[in-house]
Amino acid sequence: MNIMDFNVKKLAADAGTFLSRAVQFTEEKLGQAEKTELDAHLENLLSKAECTKLWTEKIMKQTEVLLQPNPNARIEEFVYEKLDRKAPSRMNNPELLGQYMIDAGNEFGPGTAYGNALIKCGETQKRIGAADRELIQTSAINFLTPLRNFIEGDYKTITKERKLLQNKRLDLDAAKTRLKKAKVAEARAAQLNISQPEENNIMVNVSYMLNLLHVKWLKIWAEEVTKSEQEVRITQSEFDRQAEITRLLLEGISSTHAHHLRCLNDFVEAQMTYYAQCYQYMLDLQKQLGSFPSTFLSNNNQSSTTPVQSVSSPSVLASTSASLPSVSNSMVTSGLSELKSSSGSRKARVLYDYDAANSSELSLLADEVITVYSIPGMDSDWLMGERGNQKGKVPITYLELLN
Repeated sequence: MNIMDFNVKKLAADAGTFLSRAVQFTEEKLGQAEKTELDAHLENLLSKAECTKLWTEKIMKQTEVLLQPNPNARIEEFVYEKLDRKAPSRMNNPELLGQYMIDAGNEFGPGTAYGNALIKCGETQKRIGAADRELIQTSAINFLTPLRNFIEGDYKTITKERKLLQNKRLDLDAAKTRLKKAKVAEARAAQLNISQPEENNIMVNVSYMLNLLHVKWLKIWAEEVTKSEQEVRITQSEFDRQAEITRLLLEGISSTHAHHLRCLNDFVEAQMTYYAQCYQYMLDLQKQLGSFPSTFLSNNNQSSTTPVQSVSSPSVLASTSASLPSVSNSMVTSGLSELKSSSGSRKARVLYDYDAANSSELSLLADEVITVYSIPGMDSDWLMGERGNQKGKVPITYLELLN
């Protein structure tokens, strides 16, 4: 029974406090009550915290979009994260494309130029997919997680303490308002002097009773002056203490910025590593595909000569088509062998564009004519090329020697 009485009293006290805060807040909005303003430093800290929270949320969400463009996949990952379960592993887009290329290459035949090229491209795409997966994982741990911890942890604590500060301010202003009313009532009660009316008149007696009640009410308020002054001192102390707690938390935003700066550096390094890996993978793939142009050239020659020979008999067409690639290959091979064995130079036409991988190589443009020669100790797949004052290594498979 005592516990129930205590709970009822506490509930009534809480309800009274809530009502007092609501009245004070409403009167402030209507301009009917004074409001204690926070100091400029605290206001600046609050503004800085709100700005940090706003932009941290935007950066975090857009980073998630960058790392995972598929909104359905992001929703799925969010649900599994809330359920504290690991999301099922699935192929990302580069890995899926790579798998399709490998399957197509095996279907067309690894021994064919196109099939072999598809397999090599597919393997490279799968490596890019693995690098992409590593970028997502690294960025999530080193960048997204600290940002999310700030939003869901530090800023929630700041918000909680800020609400407490607002409540303490309302309590303080409500106490100040009650003290002001009590002092006004005390002054008015001191000025009034009600005496018993001499006339026995109903209206006079009613007026006397009303004035008497009014005076008693003013005296009740006057008796509240001491109590209100004590309440103001208590609420002022609680407000100052809560303002200090809130200020200390808000000053930690500068440390948060420093931490997020380190996380940003980690994110940039992860991106740099990812793009460097992708560049190297594609560079290696380009060099691997450099072994195919002669085959493609033979195929092009074969397809281009077919319409010309279409007037001949099938047997002549078959024998001619079969002999052209071998003749072309033998001519190219013999010309390169002679160039490598001699110390002279030859003119060569560039078959395909080529971007130099480093300063020792020479970039090429399709259909241009350059001078090529061999030097002792050079790799058999390369020649030295010259174009005016520029020179550097060039891949043999990109050249057609001219007579």
